[in-house]
Amino acid sequence: MIIDLPDTNVSKLTKALVSVREEGGAVALGRVLTLIIISHHGVDEEAIEAANDASREHPMRVIVLMEKDPDAEPRLDAQIRVGGDAGASEVVLLHAYGPAGSNSESLVTGLLLPDAPVVAWWPADTPPVPSKSAIGRIAARRITDAGTQADPHAWVARLGSKYAPGDTDLAWTRLTRWREQLAAVLDQPPYQTVLGAEVLGGADSPSTPLLAAWLRLQLDVPVTWRYLDAAEWASGIKSVRLNREGGDILLERPVPGVAVLTQPDQPSHELSFPRRSLRECLAEELRRLDADLLYGRVITEGSTLLEETGA
Repeated sequence: MIIDLPDTNVSKLTKALVSVREEGGAVALGRVLTLIIISHHGVDEEAIEAANDASREHPMRVIVLMEKDPDAEPRLDAQIRVGGDAGASEVVLLHAYGPAGSNSESLVTGLLLPDAPVVAWWPADTPPVPSKSAIGRIAARRITDAGTQADPHAWVARLGSKYAPGDTDLAWTRLTRWREQLAAVLDQPPYQTVLGAEVLGGADSPSTPLLAAWLRLQLDVPVTWRYLDAAEWASGIKSVRLNREGGDILLERPVPGVAVLTQPDQPSHELSFPRRSLRECLAEELRRLDADLLYGRVITEGSTLLEETGA
């Protein structure tokens, strides 16, 4: 069900939400968090769909804040989506025009679920320092996405300098499958020391230096990384090679969606390795509402160690 509320205010919107729950049977009981999606270029339906899918695992209220035309007459248009149009969540879209959008914190404060943590997500339009933005200050977790920035590689390079506990980036979340597989390989015999590592990725992959920084931090060995030409590898991480005295371990994607694990004196193993969807990454980030300490160490300590070794 979709309810449009043109030229409204937060008080009327809150009453409408209560009415929808009472009359339509949609209840807020069991909601575990409030997710605020911030956009400056209109409705990001892909982000809303990802939030709806993730809400089946994390029931929540989704507030989509869109600041439009700062020179327009002040006005707040809203839309409420519940039921089949909102997954297991309530979706509130706020279109703030002119001065009405100048104080984003006041717009959302009256719509937050009581005693529930707040997560802020910028699918594309990200402030320079998320933790110091109006919405970032009230959020326990702040999610950005290097892959949607104008210069993804520069964005990743600056993550450490603007980090605050609670920050995370989906470029890191997309590495979960790689990190799990590499950790599992090193947990198997022979337990030889890793002497060095190499990470290769496509030119569009801001996750490549993050994986290299994680390996440098965890293994405390020299790690090199580089981007491949688009003609050689189009998108995402291509391979990780771990050097050991008895021979190299190579985890490589010969084609998108499939990885081959090669180890000395063992047959090669073909693994399903598709790129993670936006819904998967968002759902994973919502599973923890405390600071991701490992991520913080990777973008600060790990990246610094990587630079010191000249990677």
